[in-house]
Amino acid sequence: MNLTFIRALGFGLILGLCALPLAAAPNSGKISGVVMDAAGTPQMGATVTVSSEQMFSSTLVELLTNDRGRFSAESLPAGSYSIKVTLAGFLPEIEQHIQVSSQHTTLLEVVMGSVFSSLEKLRHPAGEQVASDEWVWVLRSSAATRPVLRWQDGDIVLDGPPAQVEIAEQRHNHGRLDLTSGADHPGSVSNLADSPGTAFAYDMGVGSHGELLMAGQFSYDGESPAGGFVTEWVPSGEMGAGSVTSIVVRESRLGPDGPTFRGFRTSYDNRFMAGNRLAVRYGSEFVMAGLVGSTMSVRPRAQVAAQLSSTWRATGLVAASPWQDADGSLNALESAMDSLDAFPTLMMRNGRPVFESGLHEEIAVEHALTNNASLTVAGFHDRSNHTALFGKGSLANSDFLQDYFSALFAYDGGASSSLGTRAVYQQKFNDNLSASLIYAYAGALSPIEAASEGALRDELMTRYRHSAAARVTTTIPRWGTKLSTSYKWIGGAAVSRLDAYGESLYHVDPYLSLEIRQSLPCFIPGHMEALVDFGNLFAQGYVPLATGDGRMVLVPSYRYFRGGLSFQF
Repeated sequence: MNLTFIRALGFGLILGLCALPLAAAPNSGKISGVVMDAAGTPQMGATVTVSSEQMFSSTLVELLTNDRGRFSAESLPAGSYSIKVTLAGFLPEIEQHIQVSSQHTTLLEVVMGSVFSSLEKLRHPAGEQVASDEWVWVLRSSAATRPVLRWQDGDIVLDGPPAQVEIAEQRHNHGRLDLTSGADHPGSVSNLADSPGTAFAYDMGVGSHGELLMAGQFSYDGESPAGGFVTEWVPSGEMGAGSVTSIVVRESRLGPDGPTFRGFRTSYDNRFMAGNRLAVRYGSEFVMAGLVGSTMSVRPRAQVAAQLSSTWRATGLVAASPWQDADGSLNALESAMDSLDAFPTLMMRNGRPVFESGLHEEIAVEHALTNNASLTVAGFHDRSNHTALFGKGSLANSDFLQDYFSALFAYDGGASSSLGTRAVYQQKFNDNLSASLIYAYAGALSPIEAASEGALRDELMTRYRHSAAARVTTTIPRWGTKLSTSYKWIGGAAVSRLDAYGESLYHVDPYLSLEIRQSLPCFIPGHMEALVDFGNLFAQGYVPLATGDGRMVLVPSYRYFRGGLSFQF
């Protein structure tokens, strides 16, 4: 497969997608509502904009209220939406996180306020209790267990027993504190230390929607202290909607007599809808580090997603590193904490530090088989000038950067390049059980057959391997236990990651991994849970080598354990 042909095909595909119309979803929902002023008078002629909050959704609808102040948007794909209402003489009103289901109509009541009515709210009598903006009131509805308010021929109808209408208050977590021991990246001095540590994150609301997040992490080892701090700005107030700007600084000392690692990382990401068919996401990050010298790198990324129809979607991307929230599963606090561990691997080459580098180019097509199942097929190209390898051995060469905590080393394996393909089947069985099956065929660095006395990177070459992986995520409601387990089989020896982008996107590591989140009783406001993570539980895939640099063992993923407690409030 020619690389130039793939790029030309991807460019042509993206241009062709712009001309394709969208079909209405067969299992669609509906939003209906009424707009009124503070006195309860319906308002005619108000502009209502309905936009999807999902990254890959192309839904954008503009409506005008009728003479009774009512509006209705039909054929909306199920998901989360934002509603913006504007009218001359009134302040704009925005409603976010409106859930739409194909099982019932979502009913809204939007009250428009003027500048004078807003000032009047500030003149409340002394001692009068004011509702906290930290509480969000929602109408929880389920077609199976709860009644639903809906429109029917212009009237409001209540489905189900009227006495069972439930209005609940849900509190948004503003802080998180983790007490952990262990690291997810053994051998990498540029990531979190493999020692007991404390991490925290706090969300400070700015304005009516913006979020300014602060997070930090500090390790306790007296001979090798480490710490980091991150600031993250989310103007929209929601991860996955609008722009995100991050600044991260980290410092750690590699043993009592070792050098000190200092790192700086700043990133900017944004997304928008180009018309009503295309979703565009772009960004870049700048990283800089010092360790017996300094190095820096700029890592861009861009993605275009097109909804071809209600069941077909195409995506094209170029990225030096994947987005942390590529699957949309991260909330703001998790995103800030994960940014602390988002530095690329730092290695040494000829006495100078270098970052792992790579560029991933991919074209993917996704087909929704049912409402809860999908199949995705992708073709991609990976290339790298500095490929990160991890191993263990007593080696005096300065190109083997030793990790103080784990006795492992990071090594620059040199350049690599390969084409690949991936097929993914995802199935959501119910709200508590989902699974993914992943097949990939791509290249990874592997030892050559003839042994020599050269440097390690001269003993390796890119070889194509098959891989198959499965991931299962389940929740036990009665016990509050969340389990995620995955296994990735690789058909042959490999010392570098095979389809690293796919592994990050679908949360799959080589060989057997296990994550456990167990809710614990908490006697103060908040939520507490135990964290347990295992990586490469059976220590598989180890490749022993004898080179001119000495005897060593290499592996694409080392066995690790990480555990602790997390308190969210």
